[in-house]
Formats: sequence, C-alpha cells, structure tokens
Amino acid sequence: MNYLSTRGHPDRKRFCEILLEGLAPDGGLYLPEQYPQVDTATLAKWRALPYAELAFEILSLYIDDIPPADLKAICAKTYTADVFGSEEIVPLRELEDGVYLEALSNGPTLAFKDMAMQLLGNLFEYELTRRGAELNILGATSGDTGSAAEYAMRGKKGVRVFMTSPDGRMSPFQQAQMFSLQDENIHNIAITGVFDDCQDIVKAVSNDLAFKRKYRIGTVNSINWARLLAQVVYYFAGYFQATAGNDKPVSFTVPSGNFGNVCAGHVARMMGLPIQTLVVATNENDVLEEFFRTGVYRVRASVDTHETSSPSMDISKASNFERFVFDLVGRDAARLRKLFVEDLGLQGSFDLSTDPVFEQAAGRFGFKSGRSTHADRLATIRDTDKRFATLVDPHTADGLKAAREQLAPGVPMVVLETALPIKFAATLVEALGEEPARPKKFEGIEALPKRVVKLPADAEAVKAYIAENCD
Repeated sequence: MNYLSTRGHPDRKRFCEILLEGLAPDGGLYLPEQYPQVDTATLAKWRALPYAELAFEILSLYIDDIPPADLKAICAKTYTADVFGSEEIVPLRELEDGVYLEALSNGPTLAFKDMAMQLLGNLFEYELTRRGAELNILGATSGDTGSAAEYAMRGKKGVRVFMTSPDGRMSPFQQAQMFSLQDENIHNIAITGVFDDCQDIVKAVSNDLAFKRKYRIGTVNSINWARLLAQVVYYFAGYFQATAGNDKPVSFTVPSGNFGNVCAGHVARMMGLPIQTLVVATNENDVLEEFFRTGVYRVRASVDTHETSSPSMDISKASNFERFVFDLVGRDAARLRKLFVEDLGLQGSFDLSTDPVFEQAAGRFGFKSGRSTHADRLATIRDTDKRFATLVDPHTADGLKAAREQLAPGVPMVVLETALPIKFAATLVEALGEEPARPKKFEGIEALPKRVVKLPADAEAVKAYIAENCD
C-alpha cells in the first residue's frame, strides 16, 4: 500500500514513513492511493470478531510494512477491556426507536480520542524502537486530543510531546487532565489565541522542513493518517452491532470540528461499508455545516470563532476537510491545490455551489449536516436525561439534535459519543442542576499542581521552546 499527498507531491510512501511524518512535504495530507474494497462475504466474516481482531483485519489492508504478527500483537495490546472498560470496547445501545449511541469514551481520558491515540502510542513506540530513533510530537488540541495523546505517550521510550492549546478555552477538567501531568517527556504550551492559531502553528512548524528534520517533528493530530485510520474501525464495529446479522444500511451522525472523526466514516464508506448517510453535526462554529448546505467553504478569523459550550468543536479551519475535498474533485491534485492554497489561502474561502461536483457531496458521498446552539444543547441534555435516564456531554448533544433531524424510516442512526459528561461539568450543571459523576481516579484533579508554559500565537516562539527542550 502506497500513500500520496492530496497536493500532488510525486513521492509515494509506505505506512511507517507517514506514521512518523504528519504532513506531506508539499503541505498536503496523506491518503492511500486507493481505498481497499470490502465485500459482503468479508463483512460476514468480520461480524463476530472481537474488536482487537477487527482492528487487525482493517489495519492490515493499509499497513503492509509491519509484520502481521507484530501488528496483531499491537492491536491486542491496545484494545483491552482493562483499558476501555468492556469486552465490546465500543458498546452500542438503542436510545430510542432507530437512534443509537455508540460509546467511544470509556478510555483513559474519557473521550473518543483515546480510541486512536492508544493505538498511535503503541505504533510510535514499536516503530521508533525498530529504528533506534526518537520523535518529538507537536500537536494542537481544542480539548480532548491533548489529554488523549499525553496519556498515550507518557513514559513512552523515544517520544516527547509538545502540545499546544488555546489559553483559557478548554473546560477546567480538560485543562487539569493535561496540565497536571508531571512526566518529563510531556510539555504543555498554552497559546494566546484560539484552536485555529494552535493548528496554524503546527502546520507552520511542519512545513519548515529543515526544522522538522533537525528536531524529528511528528504529529498526533488527525492530520496524521494513522490516527484517522484507527478511527475507521469503530464505524465497522458500530455497523455490526446496529444491524445484528443483516446487511441493511446504517447512518452515522458525528459531532464535527476538525473533520477527522467523520472523515474516518467517509473512508469506511468508500471501502464499502453500507453507510447511507454521514451527518456532520456542528455548533455555532458552523463552517462545515455551511459548506454541506451551500457549497461555500468559508473559514473564520480567530475573532469570529465563537466560544461555545461544546468547546472541542470551536474550530473554523477543518484540517481533514482537505482529504474529503480531494475525493470530491476526483482526486485532481491541481484542482485541490487551487482550492486550498490559492482560493482559501488568498481570499479565505472557496465556492463549489455551482459546480456539478457539489451535488456528489450529498449524493455519491452521502453527506448531510446539522447545527446546534447553546439552547439546543441544554434542551437535548435535559430531554435525554428525562426520557432515557442517560447523561450526554454537550458535543454528543449536538450530535443527537442533528441525528433526529435526519432520521430515515428503517435506517438505524448511530450517534458517535464524543466524551463523558464530567469533562464539561459546568454545562451539565446549567442543564440539570447537578454535576455528573466522575471516576475516582479523577477526583480533585483540578486542584493538582499545573505544569504548563504560556506562549504567544507565534510559530517561531514555539520552535524556540522545542529547540530549548530538546537539547
């Protein structure tokens, strides 16, 4: 399996090369040259597999430069009941007629990011040991990626983590999860700005090829193909649980900020998983919802990015969106470059509303969208608690609201849970008048000593900090 850049760089690379690289040399994102196809016979064979074995089967289609026995051992080490709380790993429950919740937040940091990050940590350690090398991971988080990455990488041999986050823009619980870690290989950097500033810094550093090579910079953001690939697995697992032995189609609703989670669903659908609709659920930062509704992709400036009660989706530049648009325009790299480098780079938007390819977004590719406000989130949290005795976090509430708007008769709608409610306690208190339960291991976490440095939204300042802490 070879991988190419969305922006047309001539090099083709193997999985373990892009695992440690992040962005392609031309600033593009890596995708496989073609999506492996899964037929109904294969789906039938996979249906009863435990999660770790299902992960191995899917990953094996994309990874041929790790010996199968080693890859199988990595999957078995990653996806255990001890780490994720149940044998199913991602248990599915029917919330109401036709609407299901897929639990993705029972890992170490109580967020869906653990599903991929735990695998990524084990893959990094395996490959770095095999090469006798080290890696400095630079990441950006709006809340959950950071803690998931740090918990997956803490103490890992040959790995340092430099995680940027928007200063004051995460929940107190999210901040405490990250900043309370005292491990020497973990470095938290609070950036004066919003998540998009953090993401821009990661891209700027990654595009400085000399610095990237000198300091062996990699990334755990969803621009890293390995992380997105790991997320493909739980679409198959959710499908098998929702269909219970038949081959009828299923739809998924995915709370979306950076487009990585729902892009994994797009990959699963391109492989042949019977997904009818992928519903992109956003909050007031509705860049993605606007595109799927109008055909116009218009990024917002930092000052126009709203601070909301579903803060992990307070994103106005969706990095993974480039992967989908690459497929949407027929994998035409020159056209993709024009849209993302020229149009988006120079004028902050591109418009496909009158282009025939835009109709394929909903048609061939099955995308729809929905949007929630703070009032919608509170109403959904209250309703879900009252009718089903189930607490959901604000982002999952965004998903439930959009899912109900897009229900189709006879087609199960699976909503991907994003985090446990305790991570956003203030909003749950506002909605229900009481704080949700928290696991014992996180009791008093907000009061622990913090280890974090504050820096301006400046790539050079971050590079200087990395250099200082790598010497």
